[in-house]
Amino acid sequence: MHKEKTITVASGWLFLPLLTLLLGGMIWLFVSAIATETVWKLIVAIVGIVLDIILLVGFFVVNPNEAAALLLFGDYKGSVKQNGFHWANPFMTKQKISLRARNLNGEKIKVNDLTGNPIEIAAVVVWRVVETAEALFEVDDYEEYVETQSEAAVRHMASAYPYDGPENQLTLRGTTDELSERLEKELQDRLNRAGVEVIEARLSHLAYAPEIAGAMLQRQQASAVVAARQLIVAGAVGMVELALEELNKKGIVELDEEKKATMVSNLLVVLCSEHSAQPVVNTGTLYQ
Repeated sequence: MHKEKTITVASGWLFLPLLTLLLGGMIWLFVSAIATETVWKLIVAIVGIVLDIILLVGFFVVNPNEAAALLLFGDYKGSVKQNGFHWANPFMTKQKISLRARNLNGEKIKVNDLTGNPIEIAAVVVWRVVETAEALFEVDDYEEYVETQSEAAVRHMASAYPYDGPENQLTLRGTTDELSERLEKELQDRLNRAGVEVIEARLSHLAYAPEIAGAMLQRQQASAVVAARQLIVAGAVGMVELALEELNKKGIVELDEEKKATMVSNLLVVLCSEHSAQPVVNTGTLYQ
């Protein structure tokens, strides 16, 4: 496995005037050789000009948040990360690579969740290259590698958890922060080989597949109605219990078991009904 080696090369500002002077001198010598018809001067001038042109190929620039990997006939010599104008062996190949943070907006993919329901899911991944040698030499195309592994990680996570469920269960819809951390960790494990650091990974889209979206919406609505009814009934029972305790404590009215049952029934109907209660004034006794 190739590991990054950070190296320092010569400043281009040092070699630029030297090579410029050399080129100017060789041109003067070339003109002088032609004027005096001196063969050896002509040969030296031509060789000097060719050598100077070859040396000029050694100049290269490294921009901010960029690196250049240097290879000499296929042998990795190191990476230059220092910004500026540089000069290195002209026979070295300089492969530029960006170290800036990048966004990967994943496309929507269809996958079955843990319970087998088809869902649509997508994620956005923020990443950057931190190991230039691994990114360039350990994988064929590090950008395509990031895209492919991100999709694989999203598919794996989607199939490991249900879309929805109880509050105490990890679900894709309900525990987004925790699942984002798990997705980020899995992605980092997958992308370490390519010298890539995952800065952030989050779900950007999550929905049931269109063919079951309507049915699942009805199920969610039914579950919400049942939960609301349970809450209403629990509250109504507590209010009835409190009302009976207060009546008994203050001695406002004496209620036998039959009267209590009737009162409980009426109060529950009033409290649990979806519509406003219609009062009925009893002008007789409780038994009429």
